[in-house]
Amino acid sequence: DPMAESDPLLSRARGGSGRDCRVGLPACRSVLVGPGAKAGRDLCFDQAVVFIEDAIQYRSINHRMDARSMWLYRWYYSDMCQWILSFIIFLILSLAFIETPSSFTSTSDVRYRMAPWNPPCGLTEAIEVLCLLVFVADLSVKSYLVAWVQFRKNLWLLGYLLVLIVSLMDWMVSLSLVCQEPLRIRRLFRPFFLLQNSSMMKKTLKCIRWSLPEMASVVLLLALHLCVFTMLGMLLFTGEKQDDGQDRERLTYFRNLPEALTSLLVLLTTANNPDVMVPAYSKNRAYAIFFIIFTLIGSLFLMNLLTAIIYNQFRGYLMKSLQASLFRKRLGTRAAYEVLSSTAEGDGQPRGIGVKPQDLLQVLQKVQVDSTYKQAIMEKVRSYGGSLLSADEFQKIFNELDKRMTKEHPPRPQYQSPFLQSAQFLFGHLYFDYLGNLIVLANLVSICVFLVIDADVVPRNRDDFVLGILNCVFVLYYLVEMLLKVFALGLSGYLSYPSNMFDGLVTIILLNFLHKWDRRSHLHSVSGDLETTYEMSTVELLFRDILEEPAEEELVEKLKRHPHVQLCR
Repeated sequence: DPMAESDPLLSRARGGSGRDCRVGLPACRSVLVGPGAKAGRDLCFDQAVVFIEDAIQYRSINHRMDARSMWLYRWYYSDMCQWILSFIIFLILSLAFIETPSSFTSTSDVRYRMAPWNPPCGLTEAIEVLCLLVFVADLSVKSYLVAWVQFRKNLWLLGYLLVLIVSLMDWMVSLSLVCQEPLRIRRLFRPFFLLQNSSMMKKTLKCIRWSLPEMASVVLLLALHLCVFTMLGMLLFTGEKQDDGQDRERLTYFRNLPEALTSLLVLLTTANNPDVMVPAYSKNRAYAIFFIIFTLIGSLFLMNLLTAIIYNQFRGYLMKSLQASLFRKRLGTRAAYEVLSSTAEGDGQPRGIGVKPQDLLQVLQKVQVDSTYKQAIMEKVRSYGGSLLSADEFQKIFNELDKRMTKEHPPRPQYQSPFLQSAQFLFGHLYFDYLGNLIVLANLVSICVFLVIDADVVPRNRDDFVLGILNCVFVLYYLVEMLLKVFALGLSGYLSYPSNMFDGLVTIILLNFLHKWDRRSHLHSVSGDLETTYEMSTVELLFRDILEEPAEEELVEKLKRHPHVQLCR
C-alpha cells in the first residue's frame, strides 16, 4: 500500500491528464528538435538524475522539476547541507546543558559540586536565533520545492511553521525581559526540530499512533485487573489490625487505595518485588494464592498479550512502510525511464520504445551514489550493448541497489621459496589468531594476578619490575605478530581487516609503555582477487514473499498526474 507513509505521492495535475503536451511546459519530447533541442535534452537528463536519486533515497518525486529548482533540490539534499542541518539541530538541543537552570558540572556529588556556569544574557539567545534562522531557511526551501499545493497538505511542514513562529515570538519576549522571563515556551518545542528532520522518528511516531487503538483495549484490561485485585488486597490484608511490627509492615503496602495500587503495579511490572509479597506471606502462607493468581493473570497473560499486539502492529507497519518505500523507488526509476525514453526517437526508431544505454550512462555519471553501486549499475548497462532498454529492463538495472556488496580481501603475496610459502601458510592460518588470543589472555591474567597480590600495597611502594618485564615480553610478541601477519597477508591484505588495523594501532601505543586491555577477534582470511559479490539484504529476505511489485499501469497513471512533469505519450 503506497499510502502507508504519507498522502498520495502525486497529485492530479490541473488542466489535463498529461497525454497532450501543453505550451510552455518542459516536456522532453516536444523540445528534441529545433533550436532548443540541446537545452531540452539537458533538462531531461537532469530530471532523470533527480528521479534516480529520489529512487535511491526513497524520496517522493512530487516536487518542482524546472532547472533552477532541481539545482536547489540537489544542493539541499547534498551531504554538506544535510550535515550542516544536523549540526544545527544538535547545537540547539545542546543549549539545554548550559542554559539557566543547569546542573551540568564536573561532578554530580552535591558535597563537592561547584556552582554551574551561568552564561551572560544574550549569549545562548544569539546562538539560538542563528539556529532558528537556519530552520527558517530550511522551511523556505522545502516549501518552495514542494509548492503551495503540497505544502498545505503536509502536516509536518505546517507544524514546522507554527513551531518556528512560536519560538521566534518567545525569543523576542526573552530579549525584551532581559532574560528574566519565568517560562520559556520555545524549549518545549526544540525536540520537534529533530523529529521533523528524521524520517525514522516520523515513522516511529506514526507506528505508535497506528498501534494505540489496538493497545488501548489491553491497557484497559490491565487497569481493570489492577483495580479488582487492589480492592481484594485491601479487604484481605487489612481485615485484622494488630500492633506487632510484622503486621505494620504488611499494612504498609495496603494501607489505602493509592498505596495498594502502587504496590500491585510494582508487583506487575518489576522482577525485584519480594518486599510486597513477603510480609503478607510471613503472616499466612495461604496469602500466596492471591499473589500467584495476580501474577498469572497479569504478567503471564495480559502483559504477554500486550507484547504480542505491539509486535504484530509493528510488523504490520514495517511491511507497509517497506511497501511504500518500494513503490517510491519503482516510481522514481519509472519516472527516469519516461523522461529518458523521449530521447530514443529520431534515429528511425518508433517513438517511446526505450532508453539508449549511452544516455543512461551519461545520466549515471551525475548521480550521487556510492561508487561501488554506480560501477555495478554501469557494468549492467554496458552488458545490454547498443539495444534500447525497455521499461522492465530499466527497472531491473536498478535492482543492483537492493543487493548488499561484500568486498573480498586482496590476494596474498606470492613467494617462490618453499620455506617462505610454508611460513606464509602458518602465519596466515586461523590457528595463529587463536594463539594470539591465548597470549592476550595470558597477559590479562598476569596483570590481574599482580593486582591481587599488590592490592594492600601502596602504589609508590610496589615493586613492578617483574610485571614490567612480562609486559615488555608481551608487547614484543604483539609487534612480532603484527609483522608476521603483514608478511603473510601483505600490507593491503593486513589493512583490509578492521581488527588488524585496531591491533596494529594498539601495538604501536603499547610500544609507548601502555597496557593492552582488549583485543578484537579476527575475520577469516580470504584470498582472491578484489571483486564484488552480491547477497540479498536481510529485509529483502524477510519480506521477499510479501512485498508486491507495483503494477505498470499504476506507475504510469501516477506519472501522468505529476504536477510538474508532463508526458507526451
